[in-house]
Amino acid sequence: MSGFAYNPKMAAYRSALVHGGVASADPHALVQMLLDATLDRMTAARGCIERGELVGKAKLLHSCVILIAELRGSLDLEKGGTLARNLRDLYEYMTRRLLLANVRSDAGCINEVMSLLGEIRSAWVAIGPQVRTA
Repeated sequence: MSGFAYNPKMAAYRSALVHGGVASADPHALVQMLLDATLDRMTAARGCIERGELVGKAKLLHSCVILIAELRGSLDLEKGGTLARNLRDLYEYMTRRLLLANVRSDAGCINEVMSLLGEIRSAWVAIGPQVRTA
């Protein structure tokens, strides 16, 4: 996660790095990339709210909604059972909160989603070694 303001030139550089990493990433790493990218964009969107940059905020939050949809779409509801269904519901809740954050320019909604997604990310990182050796 970055605490810095959104910078389009840095975003292009990071995009090139990410695209290079995607080609060689395992499925666990790809999900982690989605989580990290979403958290980065939420941090930037929160900064846009603080600076009154409404267009930047809207673009970043739209990107977050798309990334969360990708996370939701990556769930295997058959194999994942209750856990996958709970994550799906949580991702849908996060999407609604981000849409509300966009409409109201509410950094509190973004903070809430960042906290929830941060918890998921921490758990995801923790299971990484087990998943990669399985």
